[in-house]
Amino acid sequence: MNKNEAIKEIERNLSESNLRKHCYAVGAIMRELALKLDKDPDEWEIAGIIHDLDYEMTKDEVEMHAKKTVEMLGDRVDQDIKDAILAHNDQKNLEKDIEIALYAADQISGLITASVLVRPGKDIETLKVKSLKKKFKDKSFAAGADRERIKVIEELGIELNEFFQIAIDGMKKEKEILGLDGQSE
Repeated sequence: MNKNEAIKEIERNLSESNLRKHCYAVGAIMRELALKLDKDPDEWEIAGIIHDLDYEMTKDEVEMHAKKTVEMLGDRVDQDIKDAILAHNDQKNLEKDIEIALYAADQISGLITASVLVRPGKDIETLKVKSLKKKFKDKSFAAGADRERIKVIEELGIELNEFFQIAIDGMKKEKEILGLDGQSE
């Protein structure tokens, strides 16, 4: 599966535009993490894009989330991607780098999006690590973004502030599709 095929799968299976944007954001963060860690950026980006492929089908059966995605993907992706998808919803223990990265990227994407959307201009270009760090410390802000899951990135030797920058940089590259370019309503 390539990036375009992954996007087509998202468009076919997810009708909610914010959920699609979340998937694209996680894909962008995963690409940046792969580049930092000298891993396959295409593979990691695809894992990020398709990680919530089954979300609308399984939102009322959380124990099936991720399992259904792996079933839907069949042999179109390799086992590392499947394992990362399972691990992001606690369906398998975190072992591989790609699993740890997806586990953390899934959560930081929401914190960054919320941080941008409360800024004047709603442009990710104006978001700095210092500001994101303040939002991270405020547990009531974007309360759904699990800070403990975000911190798991440290298992890959990436400090939290560095992860913030990597994630922001990744999302900046996709800011138009994410609606974080100051142009979207």
